[in-house]
Amino acid sequence: MTEMVHGGVRVQTGEPVLPRWWRTIDKWTLAAVFGLFGIGLLLGLAASVPLAERNGLAPFYYVERQMAFGGMALAAMVLTSMLSPDLVRRLAVLGFAVVFVSLLLLPFLGTDFGKGATRWYSLGFASVQPSEFLKPAFVVLCAWLMAAAQEINGPPGRLFSFVLALVVATLLALQPDFGQAALILFAWGVMYFVAGAPLPLLIGLAGGTNAIQEGGFFGVGIGEGQVKWSLPDAHTDFIIAVAAEEYGLVMVVFVIGLFAVVVTRSLARLMRERDPFIRLAGTGLACIFGVQAIINMGVAVRLLPAKGMTLPFVSYGGSSLIAGGILVGMLLAFTRTRPQGRIADAFGRSRGR
Repeated sequence: MTEMVHGGVRVQTGEPVLPRWWRTIDKWTLAAVFGLFGIGLLLGLAASVPLAERNGLAPFYYVERQMAFGGMALAAMVLTSMLSPDLVRRLAVLGFAVVFVSLLLLPFLGTDFGKGATRWYSLGFASVQPSEFLKPAFVVLCAWLMAAAQEINGPPGRLFSFVLALVVATLLALQPDFGQAALILFAWGVMYFVAGAPLPLLIGLAGGTNAIQEGGFFGVGIGEGQVKWSLPDAHTDFIIAVAAEEYGLVMVVFVIGLFAVVVTRSLARLMRERDPFIRLAGTGLACIFGVQAIINMGVAVRLLPAKGMTLPFVSYGGSSLIAGGILVGMLLAFTRTRPQGRIADAFGRSRGR
């Protein structure tokens, strides 16, 4: 029993950080994220030109900014994925406190940029949307609370996390940002279900768009699409419509496939994880990543009302890119292969005695 609890395989000592990181990371998820970012740059070459023209900027102004923000996002992802789960948890709790205070101050210090919702802090050279950074920190904090509730004489972590979810969702709804509020509640619901609560989860997505009808199977051709000239925020919220028209259904299916790789690979690795905190946090992060993509594409196919939610790593946006990098970095950190990190290992050793 001692081996089952504490583990009998010791971590290799003296191994350099980078080789150890590369050996333990989920390379399929890593490749899928880089693929999504590459597609985002490709689509940005077409989708952002009309906006740059309207604003009197250089044609590829937004693409260049996307490359800069994306570089920071990918660096944040890699660095975060090198951290231990305990360090991720500590940083997430600290980050949540900072972002929560920034949400409280938004009505007084924030700006709406003429969009009717006070969601951003203007820094002059750029803007920051706190809710993007709130999501990964919130998921990890709630996972910690729920995992603590499973311990003997543990705190009522599920209740605390529920109250926290309601408070955060209320703050987001007051901006108003109902899309992010719904995403927060969904993430909490998934973790609550994984923690053992009987919560049914039904998710469906079907339908088609005018852009897909116009683009057909292979699209109308690079740069030949017209939807980017009429859709608001074609380079952010509706970028999948640009992909559908210019590159066709093949591109849309490929993008969906990359998101599916990240989510399914992560969930499959988490199913073998022994630590309840890591299982809950990783599941919440994987699901919030996937559902944000579903909501963005659901808006594009007119199944959902516009929510102002970006397509992770594909849409333009500094805050969403960097926050997405941190989120996936946390997910990669939780799904890295660790000695004694799998349930099957423990039961295998027990039967071998």
